[in-house]
This record gives sequence, structure tokens and C-alpha cells, in this order.
Amino acid sequence: MKTFTKTLMMALMAMLAFSVTSCDDDDEIAYTLEGTWEGDMYVSTYYDGSYYDATRTEVCFLRDPYRYSSGDGYWVDYYRDYYWGGYNYIANHIRWEVNYGRITIHLIEENYTFDIYDYSLTDNYFTGYLYFDDVRHKFNLRHVSSPNWNSYYYGYYDDYYDPYYYSNGNSLGMQRAKANQPAPGKRVFRTRE
Repeated sequence: MKTFTKTLMMALMAMLAFSVTSCDDDDEIAYTLEGTWEGDMYVSTYYDGSYYDATRTEVCFLRDPYRYSSGDGYWVDYYRDYYWGGYNYIANHIRWEVNYGRITIHLIEENYTFDIYDYSLTDNYFTGYLYFDDVRHKFNLRHVSSPNWNSYYYGYYDDYYDPYYYSNGNSLGMQRAKANQPAPGKRVFRTRE
């Protein structure tokens, strides 16, 4: 009986150490992820019977000061020859979270959620695959700078943007932004030929 109790105690201690390590790993991933990343997410927009490829994507991850493994930010896809209401980009606020190494990103304006769990992340490069609609899509980003919240008109709503106004769940602000946004088309992650 003494051996069984000792074995059980060792197993419980091992499980506790694993859960603490996983939480610490998530915080480390979030710490490395924080900042602005730029590159190719291989995203396109399908509109009026045609695909339009984004020339580059910029994603900014800002950590929540109270929950270090999650936060807010923005995602901007830039297009060379395609304009919606005079803009050549589609911008979304994001909410993100790292949970046991899996990065979940929610695009607020477009109401899309996808996961990233097959990736390589260093201080300079973030590469791998995101999973959307049960399909794996490649991406390749590099770390470029610290975030700048005020440089875009989110959802084509040109009022001053306060990140805490939106991140605290102010639904009126998000409804106003969505109501003023023209329908640019459907976001599509696809392999380019």
C-alpha cells in the first residue's frame, strides 16, 4: 500500500509540473508573439466572381496586462489593384489567445476564428500553418516593429479608435463600425498557382 501511495503521489506531482510548465510556455509564446508582424498569409478576397490576392499582411499582437497569454490587436490585408470605398486594405480588430501552444485568432469585424498550432516562432520570424475551415494554409511573417493602433480606419469607420473602448466589449462601437463598412467580399485562404 505504501508503494502504491508513493507512486500515486509521484504521478500527481508530475501532472502538476506539466500543467504549470504548459502555462509558462503559453506566456513565453505570447511574449515572443507580441508586436507587429508582416509578410504573406496567402489570403485572397473573392468578390464579384474574381479572386484578389493580398500583396502583404500586417498582424499586431498586444498582450492583455492581466492575462499574459491573450490580448487584442489588428490584422490588415493590403491589396494592390483592388479598392473598397477608396481604401486598398481590409482591416480587422483581433482577439487572440495562446492555450497549450495553440494560437487562436478571432477577426472581430469579419467574425472569423482560426487556429495556428503547426508553427515556428522566434524573435524575428513567425512561420507555419493556420487552420481555417478544416484546411491547412501556409503563412510566413517577420517581426517588424511595435504596434501603432491609430493608423487605420477599422471597418471603414473613420472615428478615433481607442483600443480599450473596443476591447472592453463596447458593442455599440462595433455595431457602428460594421454598419459603415461596405461588403468587400469573402476572405479566402488559398494556395496560389
